[in-house]
Amino acid sequence: MTLKFQLQRMVRDNGELGSGAVHTPELLEENGMPSFDIVSEVVWHEVANSVDQANREIKNRYDFKGSDAQIEQEESELTIRADDEYKVGQALDILEIKLAKRGVDVGCLDRGQVEERGGGKAQQKIQIRHGIDTELARSLVKEIKAQKLKVQAAIQGQQIRVTGKKRDDLQAVISLMKDQDTPVPLQYTNFRD
Repeated sequence: MTLKFQLQRMVRDNGELGSGAVHTPELLEENGMPSFDIVSEVVWHEVANSVDQANREIKNRYDFKGSDAQIEQEESELTIRADDEYKVGQALDILEIKLAKRGVDVGCLDRGQVEERGGGKAQQKIQIRHGIDTELARSLVKEIKAQKLKVQAAIQGQQIRVTGKKRDDLQAVISLMKDQDTPVPLQYTNFRD
């Protein structure tokens, strides 16, 4: 007897999952319950393409002539180097425009302070935040549970899986999350009906 068949049989006999059933998101999903994932992801090749485009524009712009301004990427950290603080700001503006055009949410950028790097030149380090950390995930799950919707939210690594019987409840959770002010941009993926 497969697990799916056992769950269907319990639902048929009891009208709902019996008290002996194990309520994990994986089992509920097997039973055909709608679900979706709340994630915070960055498309890394789009970030790399945006950095390349921004560097090309910086080299061609008149106000950067004779300047050694550039943007470097090392994994999830960007470094903007320029002659002074004003040009660092200009390069950051160019980068943000390029990221937005390529569909990367600029809310994932954690901007550091502009600092001196010697010789009167300036630099700024920018961390790209991705993934939902445990503390934020707990607060989001707590907020979902406070709404008293008939859904279950489970933290799975750097994402949250939300399952429920009704699609309307899941859509209510999505609209609730869109209204939240989170430090990282959230996306909603793997919506299964």
